[in-house]
Amino acid sequence: MAEALYSAFAEVLAASQSVKDDLDALLDKDNGFAPRLRQICQDQITDFEETRAPQEDIELLRLEANTWGLLQLVMPPRKIEPLPTTSARDLVAQNPYTPPSTLAQAIMDSSPLLSELVVVREWLQDTAPNPPHPEANTGYWKFTKHNVLQGLRTTNTYRDGLVKELDPDAPNREEGRSLAADDASYERSLLQALYCCVRAGRLDEAVDICRKAHQPWRAASILGAQLFRWPAISLEPKEDDAMVEDEEEVWSGNKRRKLWKDTCTHAALNTSLSDQERILYAALAPSPATATILKAACKTWEDHLWVQTSIICEEKASLELGRIGGSFWESEDGVEAVERGVRDISRAELEKEQEDWEREVVESLETLKDVAVVEGPGAEHAYHFSQLHIILDRTDALLNSFAGGLAEEQFPKHTFEYAQLCRFFAHFCLFLQLIDIPTPPLATQTILESYLQVLEEAGQRELIAMYAGALGDNAVERYALFLVSLALTADIGERRLALTRARDHGLDMDRVAIVTAERTIERAFELLPEPRGKLPSIIALQPTATDPELFLLRSIEWTTFSDTTYPVALEQTNVILRYLLGMGRVQVAQSLLDLLPAELADISEPEDRATEYLHYRQFFVIWESVGRVVECQSRDLPGMSKDAKGVWVNEYRNLIDTVYDQIVQLLTTEWLVVETEHYGADRRTRELIRIRQIYIPELIIRLHFLLFESRHYFPDNLKRALQLANIVADSRYKLHEDFVNEDGRRLGEYLGAVRRAFIGALEKGGSDPFRSVSSMLVGLDIRVQGKTVTNPPVCLDQLTDRNSSHWSLPVQGSKAKSIGDKPGI
Repeated sequence: MAEALYSAFAEVLAASQSVKDDLDALLDKDNGFAPRLRQICQDQITDFEETRAPQEDIELLRLEANTWGLLQLVMPPRKIEPLPTTSARDLVAQNPYTPPSTLAQAIMDSSPLLSELVVVREWLQDTAPNPPHPEANTGYWKFTKHNVLQGLRTTNTYRDGLVKELDPDAPNREEGRSLAADDASYERSLLQALYCCVRAGRLDEAVDICRKAHQPWRAASILGAQLFRWPAISLEPKEDDAMVEDEEEVWSGNKRRKLWKDTCTHAALNTSLSDQERILYAALAPSPATATILKAACKTWEDHLWVQTSIICEEKASLELGRIGGSFWESEDGVEAVERGVRDISRAELEKEQEDWEREVVESLETLKDVAVVEGPGAEHAYHFSQLHIILDRTDALLNSFAGGLAEEQFPKHTFEYAQLCRFFAHFCLFLQLIDIPTPPLATQTILESYLQVLEEAGQRELIAMYAGALGDNAVERYALFLVSLALTADIGERRLALTRARDHGLDMDRVAIVTAERTIERAFELLPEPRGKLPSIIALQPTATDPELFLLRSIEWTTFSDTTYPVALEQTNVILRYLLGMGRVQVAQSLLDLLPAELADISEPEDRATEYLHYRQFFVIWESVGRVVECQSRDLPGMSKDAKGVWVNEYRNLIDTVYDQIVQLLTTEWLVVETEHYGADRRTRELIRIRQIYIPELIIRLHFLLFESRHYFPDNLKRALQLANIVADSRYKLHEDFVNEDGRRLGEYLGAVRRAFIGALEKGGSDPFRSVSSMLVGLDIRVQGKTVTNPPVCLDQLTDRNSSHWSLPVQGSKAKSIGDKPGI
């Protein structure tokens, strides 16, 4: 179910990126980035509650939703230039009868920090738990009232400890006496409900509860918190509506709020009152004097933050109203204050006082970083830590801190909390970037990387490109790494779609394809053995491709989706083929051709890459031809009809002729030849030499045996087999250098096959039994017993002389080079 959050958040991000130049749209209070994400979280909370998801998951989502709500409230004022307003001092100078509500608004407008703290207080009130409502009762202290009436009727029969009067001050005035147990319990629940209403900013609801509890006097005391408002005498802009004009003639609020506030403070400090009542009055008029009482009632971290911001806002407003002077309503001697006028304070003094106040505010809020709580997550929780830093406008420090926690693995991975935090901080970074607030690059990269990993583990492949695109310079590399991680799980269609998403989200698709192919090849080579040491045998049946080999093969797909990356595909094809052929994996290497576009063969630049690729194709054509000859040989069955035999013989001859021409052409051209003076200079040179050492001897020996075995049907093939030795011995082609004695096909093995061909030629008899041998040995130097014999007319005895310990073939001109030990005869 939580997986739906990924796509829902991505949809909001995509919609916001489409209007990234419209700041008003991004910060819209209903359809902006933050409120939409907040709504997604709230919808998910509802689903979780219906499905009875773990309570800790629900609370995490609620904290995230609240944090998005906070961002929506504090970010617009920071980014949108406020409209010019009139200061409270100017308002009083123009009209000393300006109501306190108007002055308070002007004071707030003149201080961005105060304005934000007021918004934060309202946010804390909006996100507070719903206040509990006490049970309905049928009268005012009805159980105590019954006892009092009973005492009046029976004369002095009051129960011990109960009050004798029913006025609100009776429990405090009559020492040692209290209400009836049921009334006292109800009073406590009523006061707790009223405090929760004040904590949630629902004063009207608190007043309604008081009236239903038959305590209108308490409702009046709560209403005293409202600032005096009288639009008719205010300089505020007036509405044109007639009904509004009638309402403006009516005043509301507390004319003597300062006196009311002092009274609330005295009540909160009165130890004879119950704790619940003291807390209620302290909450109605928060101040430094009542801070201790209020903090004693705090259970959650949000409660502590609300108390701190409430005290700051209330004190700042009272301080500024008292400092102005000249206000009729805020002075004890109203008329005299008007006559004295506004106090004269210099601009420098005002700025100094504002700086000092702001510093004190920051210091007081910083104390919340380690405040102890009774219920809920503590101050160190990631969301509470985030909320405090957002309020203090320290987003850089916040992102750096979370990124550091990720790097140090402070958050357990593969949990709902880890995924949710990564999602929140990733979108927080992107939100800041959308509204042109710089974010620390390294921290942003770390956070987005962590979220990309979360998306990968959650199987959200279609979303990777969108978030990888936000990595800036690292976007291509990161998305390429994701594509590499698809490994063999995605077919070619899914790979093409994933690559296309890169372009859809602003990435260079060709560059992504190239980097993906490169990283895939690198990863595959980490899993595969090095092509070094003993040359592989390619005679035995080859096993099927392993997963690392398939991973290497399919790396070429990334650069074959677009013709603009074909040149890179050509280079990478050569790299893959060099490795596979160097490991003797001919069939696996041959399967690579099925993945390649035909257009690769048309590329001519750079010449060395194009030539190398064509040489590989030439080799695979030959390899297939050899296979067809072998397959044709297997169809030579006894009992064939004469016509069938004729057709088969004709096919057999054509196939052998084709193979002979193809192999001789390969041997007599510079197939994969590199300059020997650069031997060992680079990896490519070493790999090409290794491939020639594997396949040149193999092709020579296979061709020899194909010719030799077909001599019964085609006698001329025996002569061609013997003539093949002339090509091998020719110093122009240096084919003998590709025979390696230590492993692979040895030259002695080939010479043994040639010896059998000599013997086969002698089996035919004739007037000159050495004619075929002599014609074959023209230009062949053989060192016998330490001497070099050039063009020996008769050499069979020397070939079979066991005292000859070495075979020799010319290297350059008449020089002979020892190749290896002569095989036993």
